[in-house]
Amino acid sequence: MPINILMPALSPTMEKGNLAKWLKKEGDKVKSGDVIAEIETDKATMEVEAVDEGTIAKILVAEGTQDVAVNAVIAVLAADGEDVKAASSGAGADKPKPAPAAEAPAPKPAAAAPAPAAASAAKAPAAAPAPQPAAAQSNGARVFSSPLARRLAKDAGIELGRINGSGPHGRVVAADVEKAKSGQGLKPAAAAAGAPAGATGAIGAPAMSDQQILGLYEQGAYESVPHDSMRRTIAQRLTAATNSMPTFYLTVNCDLGKLSSAREEINAAAGKDKDGKPLYKLSVNDFVIKAMAIALQKIPEANVSWTEAAMLRHKHSDIGVAVALPFGLITPIIRQAEIKSISAISNEMKELAARAKAKKLKPNEYQGGASSVSNLGMFGIKDFTAVINPPQSSILAVGTGEERAVVRNGQIVAATIMSVTLSCDHRAIDGALGAELITAFKKLIENPVMMVV
Repeated sequence: MPINILMPALSPTMEKGNLAKWLKKEGDKVKSGDVIAEIETDKATMEVEAVDEGTIAKILVAEGTQDVAVNAVIAVLAADGEDVKAASSGAGADKPKPAPAAEAPAPKPAAAAPAPAAASAAKAPAAAPAPQPAAAQSNGARVFSSPLARRLAKDAGIELGRINGSGPHGRVVAADVEKAKSGQGLKPAAAAAGAPAGATGAIGAPAMSDQQILGLYEQGAYESVPHDSMRRTIAQRLTAATNSMPTFYLTVNCDLGKLSSAREEINAAAGKDKDGKPLYKLSVNDFVIKAMAIALQKIPEANVSWTEAAMLRHKHSDIGVAVALPFGLITPIIRQAEIKSISAISNEMKELAARAKAKKLKPNEYQGGASSVSNLGMFGIKDFTAVINPPQSSILAVGTGEERAVVRNGQIVAATIMSVTLSCDHRAIDGALGAELITAFKKLIENPVMMVV
């Protein structure tokens, strides 16, 4: 019997992915463990291994296809001894049809009505001889649209309810979606969501539609670059964090005198590998990661994640480190950083950053974590505030180390000072607790010998 190869869920939150590349072709024999394809998520590109043995009878989803739903059939495998042609001819017979959340399911005669309201909704269009396919908006209203228009809108990331339909009875057709991509024919966001007049955004100001924004600029004076999946995910997660997470900020200045001296001595004493290269080269950020990890152990009440039911108090300090990519941002995580040496943290961070830039990280290498570090010091930034990455409850924004005038023993002297700002989720961390955490961090940075005892 033919075996369906399904689109895998590469993380607990994954709902769809892009089939980046097939590494096997139709007619190829595969065995369990063979890498057959590469799947691209919003953060990484991952290899997919075969579970069963057999021959690839039919590839149903071409490489390069985007937004393939989890558990959709992407290929059919003929088991050992099975007729490949027969398996290929029956391929996709039970292939699940794409079912985006925006589409209304077609009524099934044999299905029992889940509720009276649902039953009446199913009967309503029965009077019409040929009901048009409709998509459901978040407020329950229906938007009539063609299948092609729905697919184009989904690929472009445009909500159907925001598009002015030009077809019969306001039906959205493919041409309407093409216009919407350039900002034409779009309804204001509040109207699309069915919000009452005067609805406002999260900060009390009316949200501007794409059309309104485009109207502020002269045609031809800009280039419209469509958002990729990573940029959309970053926007969604950080907007949600900003809107739902009450955040406060604490800033301290750290004297890097002792750390700079220790770092110089440690790097000078580093052993060499067979090629004559140092076994490690510590950066200030490596010390920052270690200090934050130990500080969370010293102040365990701050090493937490908020949930509606309970506070999750973490046993280890898993520290995310923001890595800038040409196409976005990702925070690979140093697990159990409190028990690792600074040199081990340094080498692991270099390896994670390299794989992050190649989009080769696994979901468990960038999801979760207790806190994060974001360092813009290399750009000469003195201080800044960072947005917390849920479900974490804090993030440390690190500025540059620079010479500043300080007072010591009544004398003005020059010292290398680094400003750091801790962002805290007030649901999980109160002001005094946040102050304890950043004070513990400051003591460790200013006395790095305490990190090894």
